[in-house]
Amino acid sequence: MASLHSPTPLHFPHSTKIPHHTTTTTTTSAAATRRSTLLLLTTALFTTKPAIALDFRMTVPDQTVEEAEAGIQSHAQSLLNVKDLLTSESWKEAQKQVRKSSSLLKQDIYTIIQAKPPDQRPRLRMLYAHLFTAVTKLDYAVRDKDRIRVWECYHTIVFALHHILSTLPR
Repeated sequence: MASLHSPTPLHFPHSTKIPHHTTTTTTTSAAATRRSTLLLLTTALFTTKPAIALDFRMTVPDQTVEEAEAGIQSHAQSLLNVKDLLTSESWKEAQKQVRKSSSLLKQDIYTIIQAKPPDQRPRLRMLYAHLFTAVTKLDYAVRDKDRIRVWECYHTIVFALHHILSTLPR
């Protein structure tokens, strides 16, 4: 009767053994891959250069609340001035102006909201989201040259902009 505690050793023919140098090469290759991956990851995480194509910052790095408050009126007016381009159906120019002015306005409003007391922020963030959702929809409507949606979005922006500017003290 065979013992339960001592398993019978398995016997493989000589031809199935993997040569030692192949195992060493594979191990060395895997280690080199891990090192280069770690190096690339470390470089990507700790590089201080900003992205060239996309910049995900919401605020200007050194923008003060006073600078944001000083610029908000002119940036809001610039966004509203897109009306002339929409009326003349200068779609490409309108889209460029919407993107530029809304980007600057977004930074100003965000900076001001961040400086507010925490209990005031949720309402301001809601107004902020409503305004810039309408701006995004206007951008799509302009791209599609959809006159009806363009004017619906523009009027929503006018209303939302008035509402948020009247809520933010000057």
